[in-house]
Amino acid sequence: MRDAYHEELDSIGDGLVEMARLVGSAIGRATTAMLDADLRLAEHVIEADKRVDELQHDLEARAIALLARQQPVATDLRIVVTSLRMSADLERSGDLAQHVAKLARLRFPERAVPQDLHATILEMGQLAQRLMAKAAEVIVTKDIDLAMQLEQDDDAMDLLHRTLFQHLMDDRWKHGIETAVDVTLLGRYYERFADHAVSVAKRVVFLVTGEHADELQPDTQPEIQPMGGDTA
Repeated sequence: MRDAYHEELDSIGDGLVEMARLVGSAIGRATTAMLDADLRLAEHVIEADKRVDELQHDLEARAIALLARQQPVATDLRIVVTSLRMSADLERSGDLAQHVAKLARLRFPERAVPQDLHATILEMGQLAQRLMAKAAEVIVTKDIDLAMQLEQDDDAMDLLHRTLFQHLMDDRWKHGIETAVDVTLLGRYYERFADHAVSVAKRVVFLVTGEHADELQPDTQPEIQPMGGDTA
Protein backbone atom coordinates (compact mmCIF):
# COMPACT_ATOMS: atom_id res chain seq x y z
CA MET A 1 0.00 0.00 0.00
CA ARG A 2 2.80 2.44 0.84
CA ASP A 3 4.54 1.70 -2.46
CA ALA A 4 1.32 2.45 -4.34
CA TYR A 5 0.90 5.62 -2.30
CA HIS A 6 4.35 6.93 -3.18
CA GLU A 7 3.88 5.96 -6.81
CA GLU A 8 0.74 8.09 -6.80
CA LEU A 9 2.69 11.00 -5.32
CA ASP A 10 5.30 10.58 -8.04
CA SER A 11 2.61 10.51 -10.72
CA ILE A 12 1.28 13.85 -9.47
CA GLY A 13 4.76 15.28 -9.93
CA ASP A 14 4.93 13.82 -13.44
CA GLY A 15 1.61 15.49 -14.24
CA LEU A 16 2.96 18.85 -13.13
CA VAL A 17 6.02 18.45 -15.35
CA GLU A 18 3.83 17.58 -18.34
CA MET A 19 1.65 20.63 -17.68
CA ALA A 20 4.71 22.89 -17.45
CA ARG A 21 6.12 21.57 -20.71
CA LEU A 22 2.80 21.94 -22.49
CA VAL A 23 2.23 25.53 -21.43
CA GLY A 24 5.84 26.43 -22.19
CA SER A 25 5.40 25.12 -25.72
CA ALA A 26 2.04 26.88 -25.98
CA ILE A 27 3.43 30.34 -25.22
CA GLY A 28 6.17 29.84 -27.80
CA ARG A 29 3.73 28.75 -30.50
CA ALA A 30 1.24 31.47 -29.60
CA THR A 31 3.99 34.06 -30.01
CA THR A 32 4.82 32.70 -33.46
CA ALA A 33 1.14 32.76 -34.40
CA MET A 34 0.91 36.36 -33.21
CA LEU A 35 3.96 37.66 -35.04
CA ASP A 36 3.38 35.68 -38.26
CA ALA A 37 -0.42 36.10 -38.36
CA ASP A 38 -0.64 32.30 -38.53
CA LEU A 39 -4.32 31.50 -38.01
CA ARG A 40 -3.91 27.72 -38.17
CA LEU A 41 -1.25 27.76 -35.46
CA ALA A 42 -3.32 30.10 -33.30
CA GLU A 43 -6.30 27.75 -33.52
CA HIS A 44 -4.07 24.82 -32.62
CA VAL A 45 -2.82 26.58 -29.48
CA ILE A 46 -6.38 27.48 -28.46
CA GLU A 47 -7.59 23.91 -28.92
CA ALA A 48 -4.55 22.37 -27.19
CA ASP A 49 -5.32 24.22 -23.96
CA LYS A 50 -8.02 21.62 -23.30
CA ARG A 51 -5.26 19.10 -22.58
CA VAL A 52 -3.80 21.36 -19.89
CA ASP A 53 -7.23 21.72 -18.30
CA GLU A 54 -7.72 17.95 -18.38
CA LEU A 55 -4.37 17.40 -16.69
CA GLN A 56 -5.21 19.85 -13.95
CA HIS A 57 -8.59 18.27 -13.29
CA ASP A 58 -7.02 14.81 -13.16
CA LEU A 59 -4.25 15.99 -10.85
CA GLU A 60 -6.75 17.66 -8.52
CA ALA A 61 -8.89 14.53 -8.38
CA ARG A 62 -5.91 12.32 -7.53
CA ALA A 63 -4.58 14.76 -4.94
CA ILE A 64 -7.94 15.03 -3.21
CA ALA A 65 -8.31 11.25 -3.25
CA LEU A 66 -4.88 10.92 -1.61
CA LEU A 67 -5.85 13.41 1.07
CA ALA A 68 -9.04 11.49 1.79
CA ARG A 69 -7.56 7.96 1.75
CA GLN A 70 -4.09 8.43 3.20
CA GLN A 71 -4.45 11.54 5.37
CA PRO A 72 -0.78 12.43 4.75
CA VAL A 73 1.21 14.43 7.28
CA ALA A 74 4.47 16.41 7.31
CA THR A 75 6.37 16.35 4.01
CA ASP A 76 3.81 14.22 2.16
CA LEU A 77 1.03 16.64 3.05
CA ARG A 78 3.19 19.53 1.86
CA ILE A 79 3.73 17.72 -1.47
CA VAL A 80 0.01 17.24 -2.07
CA VAL A 81 -1.08 20.74 -1.08
CA THR A 82 1.79 22.45 -2.91
CA SER A 83 1.12 20.36 -6.02
CA LEU A 84 -2.48 21.58 -6.07
CA ARG A 85 -1.27 25.16 -5.97
CA MET A 86 1.31 24.58 -8.69
CA SER A 87 -1.31 23.01 -10.94
CA ALA A 88 -3.40 26.18 -10.59
CA ASP A 89 -0.40 28.31 -11.60
CA LEU A 90 0.25 26.11 -14.62
CA GLU A 91 -3.39 26.04 -15.70
CA ARG A 92 -3.49 29.82 -15.57
CA SER A 93 -0.29 29.95 -17.61
CA GLY A 94 -2.00 27.88 -20.27
CA ASP A 95 -4.90 30.32 -20.28
CA LEU A 96 -2.48 33.21 -20.84
CA ALA A 97 -0.88 31.45 -23.81
CA GLN A 98 -4.37 30.89 -25.14
CA HIS A 99 -5.13 34.61 -24.73
CA VAL A 100 -2.13 35.44 -26.94
CA ALA A 101 -3.36 33.00 -29.58
CA LYS A 102 -6.90 34.39 -29.40
CA LEU A 103 -5.59 37.90 -30.00
CA ALA A 104 -3.69 36.61 -33.04
CA ARG A 105 -6.95 35.06 -34.30
CA LEU A 106 -8.93 38.22 -33.59
CA ARG A 107 -6.61 40.41 -35.69
CA PHE A 108 -6.08 37.93 -38.54
CA PRO A 109 -5.19 38.52 -41.36
CA GLU A 110 -3.56 41.61 -39.86
CA ARG A 111 -0.82 41.50 -37.23
CA ALA A 112 -1.60 42.88 -33.77
CA VAL A 113 2.04 43.83 -33.20
CA PRO A 114 3.58 46.69 -35.23
CA GLN A 115 6.91 45.97 -36.86
CA ASP A 116 8.86 48.26 -34.52
CA LEU A 117 7.77 46.14 -31.53
CA HIS A 118 8.21 42.77 -33.24
CA ALA A 119 11.61 42.13 -31.67
CA THR A 120 10.42 43.06 -28.16
CA ILE A 121 7.39 40.76 -28.29
CA LEU A 122 9.51 37.96 -29.75
CA GLU A 123 11.98 38.34 -26.90
CA MET A 124 9.16 38.30 -24.33
CA GLY A 125 7.73 35.13 -25.84
CA GLN A 126 11.09 33.39 -25.93
CA LEU A 127 11.87 34.44 -22.37
CA ALA A 128 8.49 33.21 -21.14
CA GLN A 129 9.16 29.84 -22.74
CA ARG A 130 12.62 29.61 -21.18
CA LEU A 131 11.30 30.51 -17.73
CA MET A 132 8.66 27.80 -17.88
CA ALA A 133 11.21 25.26 -19.12
CA LYS A 134 13.35 26.12 -16.13
CA ALA A 135 10.32 25.79 -13.84
CA ALA A 136 9.71 22.30 -15.25
CA GLU A 137 13.33 21.42 -14.54
CA VAL A 138 12.96 22.67 -10.97
CA ILE A 139 9.93 20.40 -10.47
CA VAL A 140 11.97 17.41 -11.64
CA THR A 141 15.27 18.14 -9.89
CA LYS A 142 14.02 19.97 -6.76
CA ASP A 143 17.10 22.18 -7.27
CA ILE A 144 16.67 25.07 -4.83
CA ASP A 145 19.46 27.18 -6.32
CA LEU A 146 17.90 26.89 -9.76
CA ALA A 147 14.50 27.73 -8.33
CA MET A 148 15.86 30.88 -6.70
CA GLN A 149 17.37 31.96 -10.02
CA LEU A 150 13.97 32.26 -11.66
CA GLU A 151 13.03 35.38 -9.76
CA GLN A 152 16.22 37.05 -10.95
CA ASP A 153 15.56 35.83 -14.50
CA ASP A 154 12.10 37.37 -14.28
CA ASP A 155 13.70 40.82 -13.89
CA ALA A 156 14.38 40.70 -17.64
CA MET A 157 10.67 40.20 -18.34
CA ASP A 158 9.79 43.14 -16.10
CA LEU A 159 12.21 45.34 -18.03
CA LEU A 160 10.75 44.24 -21.37
CA HIS A 161 7.26 44.92 -20.05
CA ARG A 162 8.27 48.44 -19.08
CA THR A 163 9.91 48.92 -22.46
CA LEU A 164 6.52 48.35 -24.09
CA PHE A 165 5.01 51.10 -21.97
CA GLN A 166 7.84 53.43 -22.88
CA HIS A 167 6.91 52.92 -26.52
CA LEU A 168 3.21 53.42 -25.82
CA MET A 169 3.83 56.66 -23.93
CA ASP A 170 6.24 58.00 -26.55
CA ASP A 171 4.94 61.04 -28.46
CA ARG A 172 6.07 59.30 -31.64
CA TRP A 173 3.55 56.46 -31.23
CA LYS A 174 1.63 56.34 -34.51
CA HIS A 175 -0.21 53.00 -34.47
CA GLY A 176 -3.52 54.11 -32.97
CA ILE A 177 -5.56 53.19 -29.91
CA GLU A 178 -6.58 49.68 -30.94
CA THR A 179 -2.98 48.58 -31.41
CA ALA A 180 -2.01 50.29 -28.16
CA VAL A 181 -4.64 48.22 -26.35
CA ASP A 182 -3.43 45.02 -28.05
CA VAL A 183 0.18 45.70 -27.09
CA THR A 184 -0.82 46.55 -23.52
CA LEU A 185 -2.70 43.26 -23.21
CA LEU A 186 0.15 41.27 -24.72
CA GLY A 187 2.64 42.79 -22.33
CA ARG A 188 0.40 41.86 -19.41
CA TYR A 189 -0.06 38.30 -20.65
CA TYR A 190 3.69 37.68 -20.91
CA GLU A 191 4.44 39.39 -17.61
CA ARG A 192 1.82 37.31 -15.78
CA PHE A 193 2.99 34.10 -17.50
CA ALA A 194 6.49 34.73 -16.20
CA ASP A 195 5.10 35.43 -12.72
CA HIS A 196 3.39 32.03 -12.71
CA ALA A 197 6.65 30.31 -13.69
CA VAL A 198 8.36 32.06 -10.78
CA SER A 199 5.50 31.06 -8.49
CA VAL A 200 5.90 27.40 -9.45
CA ALA A 201 9.62 27.56 -8.61
CA LYS A 202 8.91 29.26 -5.29
CA ARG A 203 6.42 26.54 -4.40
CA VAL A 204 9.09 23.91 -5.04
CA VAL A 205 11.35 25.78 -2.59
CA PHE A 206 8.59 25.58 0.00
CA LEU A 207 7.96 21.92 -0.79
CA VAL A 208 11.61 21.03 -0.22
CA THR A 209 12.54 23.33 2.65
CA GLY A 210 9.28 24.12 4.40
CA GLU A 211 10.23 27.80 4.10
CA HIS A 212 8.94 30.41 1.69
CA ALA A 213 11.40 31.53 -0.98
CA ASP A 214 10.97 35.19 -0.02
CA GLU A 215 12.34 34.35 3.42
CA LEU A 216 15.49 32.84 1.92
CA GLN A 217 16.47 35.59 -0.52
CA PRO A 218 16.03 39.37 -0.17
CA ASP A 219 14.04 41.16 -2.84
CA THR A 220 16.02 43.07 -5.41
CA GLN A 221 14.72 45.68 -7.81
CA PRO A 222 15.93 45.68 -11.43
CA GLU A 223 17.50 48.80 -12.84
CA ILE A 224 15.54 50.27 -15.71
CA GLN A 225 17.67 51.33 -18.62
CA PRO A 226 16.41 54.39 -20.47
CA MET A 227 15.15 53.69 -23.96
CA GLY A 228 17.33 55.24 -26.61
CA GLY A 229 15.81 57.49 -29.20
CA ASP A 230 16.65 55.06 -32.00
CA THR A 231 15.20 51.96 -30.25
CA ALA A 232 12.80 50.04 -32.44
